[in-house]
Order: sequence, then structure tokens, then C-alpha cells
Amino acid sequence: MEYDVRPWGEYFVLDDSKTHKVKRIVVKPGGRLSYQYHFHRAEVWTIVEGEALITIDGIDKVYKVGEVAIIPLKAKHRIQNSTNENLVFIEVQWGESFEESDIVRIEDDYNRN
Repeated sequence: MEYDVRPWGEYFVLDDSKTHKVKRIVVKPGGRLSYQYHFHRAEVWTIVEGEALITIDGIDKVYKVGEVAIIPLKAKHRIQNSTNENLVFIEVQWGESFEESDIVRIEDDYNRN
């Protein structure tokens, strides 16, 4: 199983195929992913633990356990954990490519390109 640690938390790849990729993502308290978009994939995020502030194309919304955010292809998006507990969500990606190189960062708290 693929696993990686990032400045905001960590992720585990649960399934990886030609048609989709599934990750379990943990965002530490106070962490947030970069504001980004993708040319080759869309995503669905299901919150399974904690509370998330999700931004999609400039619109912020709080999501709680069991709620789902749909991120269309090329939509600018970000997820943030503003609580004192871990945020855990399941990300399902589908499209033409699931490579990390398909991340186009607009804004990043950790100075990544």
C-alpha cells in the first residue's frame, strides 16, 4: 500500500487502477492542503472523522461526518482542518491520470510548487 507523509498530515492509497484511485487522507489539526486543481481527474471527498472546511471554486462550506464534496475536473479546491482533532476523509479520484504531477497549486502554506 502506498503511503506518504505531507506537511499537513498523511495519506494511504487503498486502491489504484486504470479507472480510479482511492485514498484515506488524514489532516492534522490546523492543517490544510494547497488550493489546487487538476487537468486529468475529478474527485469525491467523503468525511469519515472530524469536520472539514472545504473550498470549491472560492466557495467555503463546512462538512461533517457522512457528508460528501464533489470536485469536478479543473475545479479549484482545498480542504482544511480548523479543529483540535484529526480530520479523516476518503478521496475517490476518477479520470485519465492519477499522478501527483497533475496537481496545479494556486496557493500553498508550505511553499510547494
